[in-house]
Amino acid sequence: MHPLSPLLKGAKSIAVIVAALSWNTLGKVGATDFALIVLALAVAVVIFAAVGWWNTGYHVVGRELRITEGLIWRRNRAIPLDRLQAVEVRRPLLAQLTGLAELRLEVVGGSKTEAPLAYLTVRDAGLLRERLLSLSGRAPAVAAPTPDGAAEVPLYQVRNQDLLISQLLTPQAFFLPFGVAWVIAQFVLEGTWTFIGIASTVTAMAGVLLQPIRRVLRDWDFRLFRGERLVLHYGLTETRSQVLPPHRVQTVRVTWPLLWRAKKWLHLTLDVAGVSGPEPGEDHSSDRLMPVGDLAAARALVAAALPGVDLTGLATSPPPLRAKWLHPFGLRFYGAGLADQVFVSRSGRLTREMTLVPYARLQSVRVVQGPLQRRLGLATVYADTAGGRAGEARDRDLTEAYAIADQLAARSRQARAAAAAAPQVTPTAPGSMPPVPASGPPGSGPSEGIPPGAADRPFGAPRDETYWQRPEQS
Repeated sequence: MHPLSPLLKGAKSIAVIVAALSWNTLGKVGATDFALIVLALAVAVVIFAAVGWWNTGYHVVGRELRITEGLIWRRNRAIPLDRLQAVEVRRPLLAQLTGLAELRLEVVGGSKTEAPLAYLTVRDAGLLRERLLSLSGRAPAVAAPTPDGAAEVPLYQVRNQDLLISQLLTPQAFFLPFGVAWVIAQFVLEGTWTFIGIASTVTAMAGVLLQPIRRVLRDWDFRLFRGERLVLHYGLTETRSQVLPPHRVQTVRVTWPLLWRAKKWLHLTLDVAGVSGPEPGEDHSSDRLMPVGDLAAARALVAAALPGVDLTGLATSPPPLRAKWLHPFGLRFYGAGLADQVFVSRSGRLTREMTLVPYARLQSVRVVQGPLQRRLGLATVYADTAGGRAGEARDRDLTEAYAIADQLAARSRQARAAAAAAPQVTPTAPGSMPPVPASGPPGSGPSEGIPPGAADRPFGAPRDETYWQRPEQS
């Protein structure tokens, strides 16, 4: 690692130590002794970090990344690069000031980021990332890769002004004036405040403001580049460069927040297989595709993440009318549809959301009935993926739910076979739901187009497959 790594690693520990000593220690020992204590602890932390740095190293052997670390407890790790999903370059504030970067690896089956390499120079980190991705087969080999993404074609860049306005149009910022007014009213009425009252008020106000501020700092100067893969650059106090393999995208979620709809804004998030969630105490989830933007930008980005998918052409159909007993006020906001390449589901009355699940990424299909659904003859179909939220066809007619499940299973097999052979998927009518028997109850869907012999077996299924056999109608 870089020789400055011990200083950067020890800086966070020193800050925690100073905070732990608190003002009480400063008042008891005095400023001079307090400074000496902090200095002694800082030297000890840096020495400890330097010992760890001296005994930490890595090298690439064949298709393995081998990492050695530890002095008393030695630890040797060999990471097969064929299990590598993504490599991310992070630059915290101190790393930006010193020209260094941290490399983080995402491995299949890992519950957290595997083997963070901290710290390298920016150029070395970029070159190592390209080499690891090339050896893993996630990116084409290049002779002289550029770590700053200059070889990529710019696809989208967020306007920082829009980012700030979007965070002002959140419930936290919207109710902030009422909280300030309440604090002022309490101060005027009480006249004097206790230390506990002031501390609790400041803590509450900080909690309200913290999330929008984090989002602004996290998504500042968000840029998306397109080449053989998607490359994301974003962040202010901590910049991040993330490579997004399109073949690892599991789901894409389109969200229209209530307060954003006046400006016709929305945001896109996605789930990527093999990318771990945020670690405790961190807000670094790798799930953003567009922090804020309009429909035209969202349409282009969805097509980039899911080639061949047009966001404006995804039609859905609502649940049957008897489902209003479960959704008395928002039934029309629920829907599902089977597009050419993705399973589409929508929900939400205040915050509207649409979920797109590629058929080739389906891991399992479930038909679930609750007690009220059984009384109403309804069921919910779940399309599960390797990571992230599942697609849902909520409260469909029971016969239709089994037909949807059969179609999802069949289309998943077809999509996987097509992906292995050629990028060709048999098209179907966008947004159409699977046909169901003509004897189905009203609202269960169309009945035309059923091939001979399909009345006694799931639509489109082989004759020896009976799992998705529809239940008999009473």
